[in-house]
Amino acid sequence: MTGALNAIEIRNGDHTLREAWEHGPRTYLGLMSAGFPNLFTVTGPQSPSVLSNMVTSIEQHVGWISRALEHLRDRGLTRMEATVEKEDAWVTTTNALANLTIYPQAASWYMGANVPGKERVFMPFVGGVGLYKQIADGVEAGCYHGFRLS
Repeated sequence: MTGALNAIEIRNGDHTLREAWEHGPRTYLGLMSAGFPNLFTVTGPQSPSVLSNMVTSIEQHVGWISRALEHLRDRGLTRMEATVEKEDAWVTTTNALANLTIYPQAASWYMGANVPGKERVFMPFVGGVGLYKQIADGVEAGCYHGFRLS
């Protein structure tokens, strides 16, 4: 779930995404990571992604991202970035939901167990597409609350 993104040297100055995710992915809504403005991920870690019909999740993400970009354009803005506070809250939420299931007990690739030495963290959002969509739609309705726009 993180391998493709970690394989690229994504950086903002001296800060790399690989370093930011050293102890597991850190995102807000599975869409963006604090410190990496305008880096949108589609069906990234901490989104329903692999626990959903991927086409449904891809369409939901692309639509959400498209509307966010339109929101920026319509206001003459060019930058969007997740706040650290909302990223922290989302990481806590995804972990808390996962811990209500038996998923974290398995040595599966959902936990990163397929990569020797990788810290074990449950990576997808286990709350389902419906709940995820309600949360993401609420963030959108709140003018992208939890994101810094500039």
